[in-house]
Amino acid sequence: MKNRQSGSRADIYARITERIVADLEKGVRPWVQPWSAGNASERITRPLRHNGEPYTGVNVLLLWSEGIARGFSSSTWMTLRQANELGAHVRKGESGATVVYASRFTKTEKDASGDDVERDIPFLKTYVVFNRDQVEGLPEQFYRRPEPAVEPVERIAHADRFFANTGAVIRHGGSKAYYSPAGDFIQVPGIESFRDAASYVAVISHECVHWAGAPHRLNRDLSRYHKDLTDRAREELCADIGASFICADLGIVPELEPRPDHASYVASWLKLLDGDRRAIFQAAAHAQRAVAYLHDLQPQAETGREAA
Repeated sequence: MKNRQSGSRADIYARITERIVADLEKGVRPWVQPWSAGNASERITRPLRHNGEPYTGVNVLLLWSEGIARGFSSSTWMTLRQANELGAHVRKGESGATVVYASRFTKTEKDASGDDVERDIPFLKTYVVFNRDQVEGLPEQFYRRPEPAVEPVERIAHADRFFANTGAVIRHGGSKAYYSPAGDFIQVPGIESFRDAASYVAVISHECVHWAGAPHRLNRDLSRYHKDLTDRAREELCADIGASFICADLGIVPELEPRPDHASYVASWLKLLDGDRRAIFQAAAHAQRAVAYLHDLQPQAETGREAA
């Protein structure tokens, strides 16, 4: 067994950003996965830990990208120790995927007056996980085929309920999709204007992430969205990632056919990531908060798969 990230302890932020950039340069948004019968034998979901808990934030992007690149059919990942504790083993010669864990430590420093003050220092740890397809001898439940996915019509109805439960005002008409901060409403074309219902859900999901960032909700600073191209790129990156999280949580394949504005967005994201190695982490974290906020607005009985 070997860890492909072993060796250099290069800057974690730079290393992961370079990976995301490499995907974007190929025209692939690593958070929009081409789920199909060929590479997803299980139901659509976020990457899952061995105990069924979904991964969050940037780890979702990393493991989606890894799973697609290596053709894994399973969404479940685990550490070597977790596999061993389950009485299983990782096949010889398999290489793992790197995921990150945010933590912090307290450091005591002197302030200007010479007094001791404690300061929290955030940092990232990395660890290695393996896909279920790389592990042999797991308990039977890890190999059982999942229950059949809900019929597409039911999934779309579930999505409609999800958006209705948020309380967001969604207006239909016109040819553009956007969130209006001034009017605090979402505008989208009618569903008949979209290629399919899943694409319609993906676009509303995107706009709902914008909506969640309003000052009286999560209070993401959107004041310079129309004035500063960098701020706009940050917000659109957050919304695009968040939309894919929502689609996965609702069991819906995100749109694969790019919107007309995606080419310019990708160009702006590449420029942003080139100048800020932490931007993808911040965007994924903001997306995670927005999606969790939207899930928190759901009635408890209907929250089947929470964003975690």
